[in-house]
Amino acid sequence: MIQSVPIEDESDDDDYNSLAEAVAAQDSAQVDATQRCLAGAIYFESKGEPLSGQLAVANVIINRSKSGRFPADICSVVKQRGQFSFVRGGEIPSIDEGRAAWRTALAVARIALEAAWDSPAPKALFFNTADRRPGGNLTRIAMIGNHVFYR
Repeated sequence: MIQSVPIEDESDDDDYNSLAEAVAAQDSAQVDATQRCLAGAIYFESKGEPLSGQLAVANVIINRSKSGRFPADICSVVKQRGQFSFVRGGEIPSIDEGRAAWRTALAVARIALEAAWDSPAPKALFFNTADRRPGGNLTRIAMIGNHVFYR
């Protein structure tokens, strides 16, 4: 059984009553390369998952970029060989940007990059679907939707 881990309140969660409200409030008019890479990963890895699962996926990528064990920038983490099955030849496939799932992914990416909501899987560096077992000696820290998160 996974127990809740207390999280210090370093974010601005009080501005919104829920993650859904925070997502709805995001403006996706201007998107930079980092947001686009992170949103692409959220879209392809977790578009059918709850918002908290999408945020946890985003936080895994951000945590990797800060860990010293992976590339130091978001796009390099996402495009790193062998890390994400949707990446082909070091590129993120094209996305129909008119889809609601894309707009949601952009909003979640912005929230994650701004640390505007506490991570539901703090310090996670890895995730996989619930039906797969990870290799190595990883500590399971959360299960959200169909994904399990580890550090």
